[in-house]
Amino acid sequence: MAFQCQRDCYMKEFVTAVVSCCPAELKQEVNGKKETLKGFNVLLQDTILFPEGGGQPDDHGLIGEVPVLRVTRQGPDAVHFVTSPVEVGQEVRVTVDWERRFDHMQQHSGQHLITALADAMFGYKTTSWDLGRHRSTIELDTPSVKAVQLQELEEAVNEKIRAGIPVGVQLLDLSDPAVEKVRSRGLPDDHAGPVRIIDMEGIDANMCCGTHVTNLSHLQVIKLLGTEKGKKNKTNLIFLTGNRVLKYVEKSYSTERSLVSLLKTGPDEHVEAVEKIQKSVKMLQKSNLSLLRDMAVLIARDFKNNPHRGNFFSFHKKEGDNEFMNIIANEINTEETLVFLTVGEEKGAGLFLLAGPSGQVTELGPRILELLQGKGAGKSGRFQGKANSLARREEVEAFLRQRCKHHSSEEE
Repeated sequence: MAFQCQRDCYMKEFVTAVVSCCPAELKQEVNGKKETLKGFNVLLQDTILFPEGGGQPDDHGLIGEVPVLRVTRQGPDAVHFVTSPVEVGQEVRVTVDWERRFDHMQQHSGQHLITALADAMFGYKTTSWDLGRHRSTIELDTPSVKAVQLQELEEAVNEKIRAGIPVGVQLLDLSDPAVEKVRSRGLPDDHAGPVRIIDMEGIDANMCCGTHVTNLSHLQVIKLLGTEKGKKNKTNLIFLTGNRVLKYVEKSYSTERSLVSLLKTGPDEHVEAVEKIQKSVKMLQKSNLSLLRDMAVLIARDFKNNPHRGNFFSFHKKEGDNEFMNIIANEINTEETLVFLTVGEEKGAGLFLLAGPSGQVTELGPRILELLQGKGAGKSGRFQGKANSLARREEVEAFLRQRCKHHSSEEE
């Protein structure tokens, strides 16, 4: 069965009837967390909302005033997931999210065109593709694509777009000999009904269930952004089609204007300006690291030269790293002194080091981890790691100071 969305991909509204509405659940990921949403699966007599398939995501839209969150294909049926029930037998108006739909049409037809010409020009077969939220990729069966080939391919696809070549749809019986002549990666196991062929006149005929433009001029433009190494000697070709190219240019121009304001140079000098800044930053980082090392030595010596220093030393600095803390610990005789050092935000995350007599460090290290909500490990009289929060640093210091006094009294 071909759905109305496949017969007329440009239809934005459609009146149909509700066949069934059953309780269901939708598993989805929101902000990296998996959630299960309770709702209803709705079957309609026909639909203009495309169910995901053929590498193309599903459509979004409305059944009446009820949002459709997911559309999937089950055999010959399109199943619409909604959070509110709709009355069986009721006549409803279905509305498609046109911006999303047309974007998918542009990217999918763009993929067909790129795939056909990459094969015709260079013999590079498409093994899979992905219609992403911001950019799409075509997996080509070749270890690499030369820069000159990429340029030639981009020029060729855009030439076809400017030629305004028609794109037609044919519905053929599976037994029709013409089916054997079209490009295909096979039909799904639960396929039912006629075979749908997308025919770009004189360019490509491909078996496909997705929504497509009716003329290549509706693609507007295709931009091949570049390639990335794929899996198993394959190459991923990254591309944008139509409105995505316009949005990409708009975003790039906005970024360019921001850089002009920040760097105080024209766009042609941005790379050079950033390279100069990077060199300056590296020099400053090197100088800062040298100063931190010198400071660490002075901090340790200041403690060692204090006649009333005792057997416990604690120090915190916002700027610093593990090397800074270890230099201090190395300069102090930790066989006799318990040293507690931290770097980072006073109430935020940071690093810590506990150094001293091996027995004390082994005993106290896990407690320090607990108080600082951290992760770490220790050996040979040192216990160090990351602290998720230094908010209880003063409490840790008081605890260690008390344990040092207790240890000293036991020795006496």
